[in-house]
Amino acid sequence: MDVSTRNKKTQAGKKTVLKFTIDATIPVDDQVLDVASFEKFLHDRIKVNGKTGVLGDVITITREKTKLHIAAQAPFSKRYLKYLTKKYLKKQQLRDYLHVIASDKSTYELRYFNIHNAKDDDADEE
Repeated sequence: MDVSTRNKKTQAGKKTVLKFTIDATIPVDDQVLDVASFEKFLHDRIKVNGKTGVLGDVITITREKTKLHIAAQAPFSKRYLKYLTKKYLKKQQLRDYLHVIASDKSTYELRYFNIHNAKDDDADEE
């Protein structure tokens, strides 16, 4: 057994775990969003090997008060979480008020859109 064969076996046995966070503090504090239903939505909709609802040991979803923590084995995209989050917001009819922002490399945050009224801007200038 040469060195290259032995290294391939150790690399195949080692799985990298990716950790992501979805922070919904702002809408939860305003009682607009329910984290428990969002967690159930993700659990039901995340696909593993082409099948939904069967997360097994590959993906774990844990919930803090206002945050969801997702730990997934290597081939998993952060962008897929953003897609599912936007899909949930659309289903709850919140997509017009909230948007998903990447606050850092492994975290998404739900925030309100910044809406400025034209009348308020004109009054401030005078």
